[in-house]
Amino acid sequence: MSLIPKLVARLQRHPKRVVFPEGGDPRILQAARQWVTRKMGVPLLLGNRAAIKAAAAKLDLKLDGIRIVEPERSEEFEGFVTSFERLRHSKGLQPAEAREAMRETNYFATMMLATGQADALVSGATVTAASGLRPIFQIIPRLENVRNASSLMVLDFDEKKVGSDGSLFFADCGVIPDPTAEQLCDIALSTAMIARHLTGETPRVAMLSYASKSTSNQAGLVKVRNATELARAKAKAALLPMEIDGELQADAALDLLVATTKGIASSVAGRANVLIFPDLNSGNIAYKLVQQLAGANTFGQILTGLSKPAAEISRGASAHDVFGAAAIVGCQAIDPRLLHGAA
Repeated sequence: MSLIPKLVARLQRHPKRVVFPEGGDPRILQAARQWVTRKMGVPLLLGNRAAIKAAAAKLDLKLDGIRIVEPERSEEFEGFVTSFERLRHSKGLQPAEAREAMRETNYFATMMLATGQADALVSGATVTAASGLRPIFQIIPRLENVRNASSLMVLDFDEKKVGSDGSLFFADCGVIPDPTAEQLCDIALSTAMIARHLTGETPRVAMLSYASKSTSNQAGLVKVRNATELARAKAKAALLPMEIDGELQADAALDLLVATTKGIASSVAGRANVLIFPDLNSGNIAYKLVQQLAGANTFGQILTGLSKPAAEISRGASAHDVFGAAAIVGCQAIDPRLLHGAA
């Protein structure tokens, strides 16, 4: 069974509230209807109530079980303005600017997430990545001991047996253009822990490069090599259950025969379920190529390194993509002690 149906079953046992800032978008409405129909919790749609109702009527979608929130009419509005101004005061934010920001649904939704009025957030359907990410990075704190937030894509194959029962985790595909070794270390650990949370399996993390176990001192290889050692040491010190190997080429990471032929023997080579790319160019290009040429289902960007679950999806996402991203961040909000039952 691919990953998303498993997550749906877990959310049916442990329902969650997911907030969508772009509540009137047809894809959001369709994903929210699925969320309710499958009894996964409560979708929170932000925007003009009349416009959302009109959009739902055009799609012949019922709004039963879906909560609509109009930010400026919400009783939380003034409190959110005050809290945001206090949070950003050291950055020079003025009260009038805080009020204007909170009129934007992305800022209001992020405050709902920060204050526990929503369990997870999915944004980005109608705005640029920068507009979607800005409020999240300004408001949601990093996890303890994580200096750099990043992102991952989940690639889910219906038939191909790779990774975790057909699922692979690619990072970073959307945030840090040219990560340092220290940033790659953070990306690897954050991605691995989300992979473990969602699958229940030990993360097998491949630090990717254009060469496998090279003796070259080319700067790009050295960066990946150093990141691998940093990640191993940090995981060991924090008692994080994962296996890490690098530097590895993509085929050696995924194909056991290739790894064996190249003389690479490890618990990761040929068995990887988490792929860490050396830079944003390679990560973003790789996932889009796999999506287009191999027909993989792709869900994300799922933001990593943050204390609350959030996704910043593409403007080209389908309703299916929106629903999958929501299922992922919704499951991130489930206590891991409850997550891996019969499903």
